[in-house]
Amino acid sequence: MQFLDFEKPIADLYEQLEKLKENGQKSGVDVSATVKEYEQKIETTRNDVYSHLTSWQKVQLSRHPDRPYTLAYIEKMCTNFVELHGDRNVKDDKAMVGGFAELDGETVMFIGQQKGVNTKMRQIRNFGMANPEGYRKALRLMKLAEKFNKPIVTLIDTPGAFPGLEAEERGQGEAIARNLFEMVKLRVPVICVIIGEGASGGALGIGIGDRVFMLENSWYTVISPENCSTILWRTWNFKEKAAEELKLTSDHMSKFGLVDGVIKEPLGGAHVNPDEAAAILKTSLKQTLAELKKIDPDTRIEQRIDKFSNMGFFEER
Repeated sequence: MQFLDFEKPIADLYEQLEKLKENGQKSGVDVSATVKEYEQKIETTRNDVYSHLTSWQKVQLSRHPDRPYTLAYIEKMCTNFVELHGDRNVKDDKAMVGGFAELDGETVMFIGQQKGVNTKMRQIRNFGMANPEGYRKALRLMKLAEKFNKPIVTLIDTPGAFPGLEAEERGQGEAIARNLFEMVKLRVPVICVIIGEGASGGALGIGIGDRVFMLENSWYTVISPENCSTILWRTWNFKEKAAEELKLTSDHMSKFGLVDGVIKEPLGGAHVNPDEAAAILKTSLKQTLAELKKIDPDTRIEQRIDKFSNMGFFEER
């Protein structure tokens, strides 16, 4: 298990527990009672640590290297996933994945950003930062789902759209703007879930839906805390303060009305028990899809437009 810096009390207990088990095996002494005590102590400490998380600590959790990504959720929730490739224009962007899958017998189009699970795959997936062709692929798959009247689920996990010169030359801004324009008019149910990082237009490019949810330890905002700190203080050293001021966590987003709900994670984060995290998400998706299918498509589109039009606080003078 990999532990973050604020999880040191839990890591220390795990280390002591492993030593205890090792000594018990070597000496042949029954240590089961002591092991139970340590396990209870770990549970208590974990509860204490995770009941007082700061915004920056939640950002760290959203980036945990063991945290499940889009393909992991699809694999655990669905059957018969058929991945579709390419934007039919430039190439297949590996940072954006998508395809049809069966969610308890119902065909659903899943689309999401995919980060790599090791160093080589992170390079291939471009750390989950999609190029314009990634957003154009996503739109192609959405239109395909609309053609066959299948609901769409997007899983958002990106530090932002790729900011390279070549991406700008191929129309990064236009590709994201086109997705916003087209997604708001889709005639099928659309559910968006921020499963990790939800940064800037990179997240918004597949984030317009009838329902937008966040996993408990995810974040959603216009800029990452590090980049915000760099702009305001010319250094990354104030990233913790920036995270607090940005109000980027799921509870903040829910209070502001920018998301429709927060989906609970297993204690310690989705990476502690990916199977349970996927089961919780699957239950939420099925319930929401059942609700949305009862609404007439024209009414759904109208409600979607109204929802996003009414977001934000402003004052007329």
